[in-house]
Amino acid sequence: MPSFSEFSLDDDVLAAVQAAGYEVPTQIQVQTIPSALEGRDVLGIAQTGTGKTAAFSLPMISLLKRGRARARLPRSLVITPTRELAAQIAENFVMYSAGSNLQMALLIGGVSFAEQLALIDRGVDVLIATPGRLLDHFGRGKLLLSGVQILVVDEADRMLDMGFIPDIERIFKLTPFTRQTLFFSATMAKEIERIADEFLSNPVRVEVTQRATVSSDINQAVFMFRPSSKSQDFKERRAVLRKILKEKDNEVTNGIIFCNRKVSVDILTKSMKIHGFECDAIHGDLEQSNRMKVLEAFRDGSIQFLVASDVASRGLDIPNVSHVFNFDVPIEPENYVHRIGRTGRAGRRGAALTICGPTEKARLTAIEELTEFDLPKTEIDVPPGHFSSQRQRKSRVKDKRELREESGTKAAVPTVGTQLEDIAAEKQSTEENLPPVVGMGEHVPDFLNRSFSKEASASE
Repeated sequence: MPSFSEFSLDDDVLAAVQAAGYEVPTQIQVQTIPSALEGRDVLGIAQTGTGKTAAFSLPMISLLKRGRARARLPRSLVITPTRELAAQIAENFVMYSAGSNLQMALLIGGVSFAEQLALIDRGVDVLIATPGRLLDHFGRGKLLLSGVQILVVDEADRMLDMGFIPDIERIFKLTPFTRQTLFFSATMAKEIERIADEFLSNPVRVEVTQRATVSSDINQAVFMFRPSSKSQDFKERRAVLRKILKEKDNEVTNGIIFCNRKVSVDILTKSMKIHGFECDAIHGDLEQSNRMKVLEAFRDGSIQFLVASDVASRGLDIPNVSHVFNFDVPIEPENYVHRIGRTGRAGRRGAALTICGPTEKARLTAIEELTEFDLPKTEIDVPPGHFSSQRQRKSRVKDKRELREESGTKAAVPTVGTQLEDIAAEKQSTEENLPPVVGMGEHVPDFLNRSFSKEASASE
């Protein structure tokens, strides 16, 4: 494996890499940096954690040192699917560009438009943005993309999952066709391949890991449970999760709990807090400032569990996660790989535990086919005391039926006539037991009779 000094990187970039403590480049960096420095388009297939950010940022900084930024005309553009990933890339650019005198701006939701416009007006060499906020600025006439020399698209398959592909195509068309494009994706769906074929010019294809590779440092397990009814699945699944967390209490340092839906994230977080777990939620609907606070609290250990949607499955720098819990089986099998990839990183051991109900078995099979691995399965019961009231009512009805069968009697089926007779008898019995009311004669309203009856019985 070569060293960074063997690449034709700028001296200031090499000094920044050494100051960061990096000595040996990763596979994606070895295969990407030389081609990027030559100005070639690159199609990179690599998952999170392989060193992609340095693979495109180091050659970008070296190339951009030769030139000067102009107002509202960014010289390079990095597109990412999430605000967290954009912020993480920005941090790396700041570190790698130390001493390079390059201007950088971050365009993401949840941040003031005015602050972002002030940076753009000064001129930026590197613009890091999410698709929506970038097109907002462009639509307002606040920036132009005709000066983009280098375009980076990171986590393209995640863009596909989030519905950003039309935005990405529009951004491609707004930038010069002479631009250099560095295009990265963990998987190559047909739609991703179509975009690469249409917008990349004779790219160098770089693939460093097999599709859907799962680290051998992750212990995987599936807990199969059967809810009492479809309507009680969510409630009883929460009880099963709490049971697992209590059983694994001595093993779990911290953990990310993934849900398929944002509303499930919010409800599960509230439920866990009520039951004494230190946790907080993160999903795409939270304000950026709140998301960053939650992530920081999880990193520094203020909270033990992060309840998350798939926004946290990729692109976030969350080290030392001991456990990943799949509250639901992911709808897309690729998301399972991304979720559990949050643990077992940097040579550490990790664990990924999944709860699976009867309706999710097909998804589980798809995951096993994708990863070519038979997941260990264990049956788990809903803890006692957490069964639904509906199930309890069914149990009581069954007990009454068994008692009748034992006594040899059969309960009569009530008719309308017998029901009316019962009501009349109950009313007569009630009236006979009411105390007399002085001064009302026989025309005492029924509600007064009943109120006096209650007062009499209360005094007794």
